Amino acid sequence: MRDLPAGVDETALRRGLRAWGVAAVRLDYAPLGFGDYHWRVTDTGGRHWFLTVSDLSRKPHCGDGPRAAYEGLRGALDTAGALRAAGLDFVVAPLPGRDGSTVQRMDGRYGLSLQPWVDGSAGEFGQRLGAAERARVMRTLAALHRAVAPATARTPAPGLPSRSGWESVPPGTDSHPEVGPRTAAARALLRRHGTALRRRLAEFDRLVGEVSARADAPVVTHGEPHPGNLLWGPDGEVRLIDWDTCGRSFPERDLWHVAAREEGGFDDEALSVWAVESGRTPDPSALELYRLRWDLDDVSAFWELFRAPHEHCADTEAAWEGLTGTVARLVNGPG
Repeated sequence: MRDLPAGVDETALRRGLRAWGVAAVRLDYAPLGFGDYHWRVTDTGGRHWFLTVSDLSRKPHCGDGPRAAYEGLRGALDTAGALRAAGLDFVVAPLPGRDGSTVQRMDGRYGLSLQPWVDGSAGEFGQRLGAAERARVMRTLAALHRAVAPATARTPAPGLPSRSGWESVPPGTDSHPEVGPRTAAARALLRRHGTALRRRLAEFDRLVGEVSARADAPVVTHGEPHPGNLLWGPDGEVRLIDWDTCGRSFPERDLWHVAAREEGGFDDEALSVWAVESGRTPDPSALELYRLRWDLDDVSAFWELFRAPHEHCADTEAAWEGLTGTVARLVNGPG
């Protein structure tokens, strides 16, 4: 996120870091990604750490409401820690605090997590990977998908985590007052394309039924291995960061992020690398399901933001660009 979280200051962060026994001498805000808030921490010994603040009121994929989201987030990060402990060195996992928890509560809204600083070249969301990079990621995902699932691993359903938000998407948007600078524009956009969006939602429901009938055993998935969650080392090795979405699911939940083509369809060469390494064959319907799920979930999340009180800032403008681009993709197709 580009803007700082409301009600969070350095005093609160320094106090929260005590849960890991870290005494900070410097906190540098890192405006990365969209959703969580990040700082680079320097402690009294000169060591560097990566601190994340999660808004538990805006993590429907972890749970409905702050309390459930805390439990879901902790389960996901505990799973990442267990995978790392099992020898998967490409897993950049948060550390448990002195009480054993990977997530520390900070008032009723936020959760803190901490991991060692890892040097490398971070990717960016939307970045296009080369063929060699895609193959490297696919081999890494195959290793993850072969791993034994830790007991803490959740099993997220293939349905939309924000499905309840679609109850307010057109035609039911007219009743929402203008509570921010983008409310009216977002409402008009969704009303204008409401019929097409409902068709895509019906398509999604059909795919959920088709894929859910599969007898394949689920695997451990990262959930969002897009380029923004990849960290490249100088030796060409890749590490996976940001594990709040991990859980047991169909492998296509991960694969589409790497294999999707901007013009539509999927990269068969990249998928074949995973197939050889994993011994399984990707399901085209499941790839389409998770690609569509991503966009539908984004529309719901962006509308939830704009129908709630909000201000004009860098993050809301990024959300507006995300909403308009995602709606265009859903209505007109990739490309």
